[in-house]
Amino acid sequence: MKLIRILTFLILSILINQNVLACKSCGCSASKESSHTHSEKSITKEVVTSESSVKWLAKKVTGSHEGIVAISDAHLHFEDNLLSGGNITIDMNSINCTDLEGEPKEQLEGHLLSDDFFGTKYYPTAELEIIKAEKVSADIYKVTAIIEIKGVKQNINFNASIKNGIAKADLVIDRSKFNVRYGSGTFFENLGDKMIYDEFNLSVIIAYEK
Repeated sequence: MKLIRILTFLILSILINQNVLACKSCGCSASKESSHTHSEKSITKEVVTSESSVKWLAKKVTGSHEGIVAISDAHLHFEDNLLSGGNITIDMNSINCTDLEGEPKEQLEGHLLSDDFFGTKYYPTAELEIIKAEKVSADIYKVTAIIEIKGVKQNINFNASIKNGIAKADLVIDRSKFNVRYGSGTFFENLGDKMIYDEFNLSVIIAYEK
């Protein structure tokens, strides 16, 4: 009887440790109900950040601005060669406006980093966690994810194409849902030509290890 109790304890300990190690090895918050999980046959593929990119486009009444932001860390999960989950971390302090130069460029970038917009002093990163991915055609997946900006989490759905070690997706983000208020018609009235539209676009290219 004593031997059975010892064996039961050892088996439970091994199972618990395996789950903990699995989460630590890839950085996933797999213990959270709202986060993605991955089975023993899941393969984690690291993202090649130097070959990946995130381009942004924001529009206002009088025009638009565009630029890039860097991926600081990322990985994807595959099961049976199909995308099943992943995490992408964005370095918000790397916001770069590519359609301006000199002082106007510096002023806009500084404003985007400030509390008026993304408050990167307090929120230096943004996160995208892929919860579920369903393959709907040869290279296209329907992705369910959670995006976190300024400490606010929102669900997001989008399509992604995956082919030859490259994943591509176009996302539309409503900044008002993340308490980014400056120049927003959602929070302020009578802005006229000072209004900046709430939605901005992200074009994401992820290169991962094959």
